[in-house]
Amino acid sequence: MMADIQTELEAAAFRRLLAHLQQHTEVQNIDLMIHGDFCRNCLAKWYAAEAHNRGVSVDYEQAREVVYGMPYSEWKTLYQQEASPEQLAAYQAKQVAKGKA
Repeated sequence: MMADIQTELEAAAFRRLLAHLQQHTEVQNIDLMIHGDFCRNCLAKWYAAEAHNRGVSVDYEQAREVVYGMPYSEWKTLYQQEASPEQLAAYQAKQVAKGKA
């Protein structure tokens, strides 16, 4: 496969992932961290880091807006729920298992 086609496909898949996450606001970041070991904020950090690596000025908050589809503060107000004790315990257990706690 030609590199430009591969890049186009990867970019399209990333846009679909973002649209999917933006549509499924019921999926909390803690759930993503427990089950996938990443969250929307991780995607924003990766996005900002790759922009920096390419000499493009995109800060973390700008990257969050790309990932969340709106300013993070707005998303947080509209959709973020307090993590349940069960979610926190599951996240902590995962961190212990990875040797990070």
